[in-house]
Amino acid sequence: MSSFSIGLSWRRTTPDFDVKTFSRDHVWRLAGGQTVQGSSAPDFSGNPEMSNPEEALLAALSSCHMLTFLAIAALRKLVVDSYEDEPVAELGKNDQGKMMVARMALRPLATFSGAAIPDENAVRELHRKAKENCFVNNSLLSQVTLEPRF
Repeated sequence: MSSFSIGLSWRRTTPDFDVKTFSRDHVWRLAGGQTVQGSSAPDFSGNPEMSNPEEALLAALSSCHMLTFLAIAALRKLVVDSYEDEPVAELGKNDQGKMMVARMALRPLATFSGAAIPDENAVRELHRKAKENCFVNNSLLSQVTLEPRF
């Protein structure tokens, strides 16, 4: 089995450590030396200029879905020229009343070329298969909906 790791670091930058004033800013160190400036979401005292965990979860889901979709299309000898997504996530509460990313909607738009251009039903089926086989999607408790654009 594959395994994955990142680095994460945070340091206190305020004289006190109060829930209202401590900095939520931190750094994610990803593969290949990439770094991402992270914080909490602005609604939770975070820095709006930095990525937050909820966005990262949404990006991971969208990226995984796209990569799975592209692999399935390639296996079916379909030529994808471009793929875009404008996903959204909504916070809510679980059955225990705890905050969670309750719903995520992927809104992908794929363009094709070549001899075999799939119709809308075929593209919906590609997305269904991608959702079914995406590792990240299979790891979530949240509702994930597909809203392909054409």
